[in-house]
Amino acid sequence: MKQKFTQNLLVRYLYKETTAAETMMVADALYEDRRLYEQFEDLLESKNQLPEVRFTPSASAIQNILRYSEQSAVETPH
Repeated sequence: MKQKFTQNLLVRYLYKETTAAETMMVADALYEDRRLYEQFEDLLESKNQLPEVRFTPSASAIQNILRYSEQSAVETPH
C-alpha cells in the first residue's frame, strides 16, 4: 500500500519537526518517489527564498524584564 504524504508533513519534515518514525518514513518515501522528492525540492527552494528574520528586543524591554525579575525574585536564605 502506498502512503499518502500531505504537504503539511513535508513542511514539518523540512523544518525538522517530525517524530523519529515520521522522519524515517518521509526519508524513505523521498528516496523511492521521484514526484514526492520534486515536491519537497519545491518546498525547500521556497523556504530558501524567505528572508531570514531576527528579533531583537529594545533596550527598554530588556530593562523592564530585568526590573520585573528583580522585583519578583524570591529571596533564599544564605
